[in-house]
Amino acid sequence: MENRRNTVQRQLILNAVKELDVHATAEQVVEHLAKTHPAIGRATIYRNLNQMAESGELLKVGNFHGSTHYDHNCHEHYHFVCNECKCIFDVEGSFSNVLEKLADTEGFDITACNISFSGLCRECKVG
Repeated sequence: MENRRNTVQRQLILNAVKELDVHATAEQVVEHLAKTHPAIGRATIYRNLNQMAESGELLKVGNFHGSTHYDHNCHEHYHFVCNECKCIFDVEGSFSNVLEKLADTEGFDITACNISFSGLCRECKVG
């Protein structure tokens, strides 16, 4: 990986995503860091989040409820978004048979997969 400027800031941003542990949005990272490191600007946070997603340090989960979310958990997994509380949950599992079938029958060369589910989470379903 190439050396990047502001490695201290990058580490603070990565740590913030890990500390928040909620599939954080850029705005959540901004608010979190403003409490302890107010000198880190919004543009710096947005730029670094995008760079970390491009380099594989973070996973760009997708745009849910109008905001892009970032995940520090970069292993292959999927997501469930609750329609009620708007929380995003990790879903473990494999869809390799579906991906293999697409490759075999359609001739696709699949390099990435982003599957998400939506509905009601356990807490919202009960409450």
